[in-house]
Amino acid sequence: MVSISSEFLQTWIISLLWPLTRVMGVIAVAPIFSRNSIPNMVKLGFGVMLTLIILPTLPPLPYFEIFSFQGLLILVQQLIIGLAIGFSMALVFAAVEVAGQLIGMSMGLGFASFFDPSQGQTTAVSRFLGLLAMLIFLSLDGHLMIVTAIANSFVSMPITLSGGGINPMKIAMWGEVIFSAGLLLALPAVAALLITNMALGILTRTAPQLNLFGIGFPITLSMGFVVLALVLPGMLQPIERLIEQGVSHMSEVAVPTSPLSK
Repeated sequence: MVSISSEFLQTWIISLLWPLTRVMGVIAVAPIFSRNSIPNMVKLGFGVMLTLIILPTLPPLPYFEIFSFQGLLILVQQLIIGLAIGFSMALVFAAVEVAGQLIGMSMGLGFASFFDPSQGQTTAVSRFLGLLAMLIFLSLDGHLMIVTAIANSFVSMPITLSGGGINPMKIAMWGEVIFSAGLLLALPAVAALLITNMALGILTRTAPQLNLFGIGFPITLSMGFVVLALVLPGMLQPIERLIEQGVSHMSEVAVPTSPLSK
């Protein structure tokens, strides 16, 4: 009769649990993978499959009891690393949607905002630009880039209690850059709509008998769609560049591992 010792069983559980925690952390916040339309069981199954594929390439893992303080500390560390990697790419989509939110509010589509279960209150333009960024992301094989970043993270940030980890300043600086890029994406459309609103203000002062709400909203909305159609082709390269920078930044959020931890 084959007997399985508790140490052998615990080693197998640890070798699967710790990498799976990091992978599931990425899946929880990364674009495409984190969408609410994907069932949780599918996400879990994909995470387990991906972990089993990566598992043979991992270096030997440190041995601690699962419910010991060190074991729980490593578990939390892996979750934070996974969330940070996925969050680096999620910021790119957040910046594109911020640009759409600014454009939509300038057009007057704030009145037509609707409730999105995955993102809360949002405008139609923001949702449209988010879907556009998602299609660009898939056309660049961004989902495969995320999988590659997960596998490479076990080299730059190995599973250990000491050594490498997350650099919070890198994430904070990346957030600053990404949201300024989102503002620059919306700047042409917002500037054109601001000029339109200024022209409507001058027209109202010169002809007070005109109903501003009667003519202003259709003019602003029509001008917004015209400007959006004109600037949309020019958004392709900036969004592609943001996605490429996001992919490279996923591997730069790590603090280099010290020689003592190897």
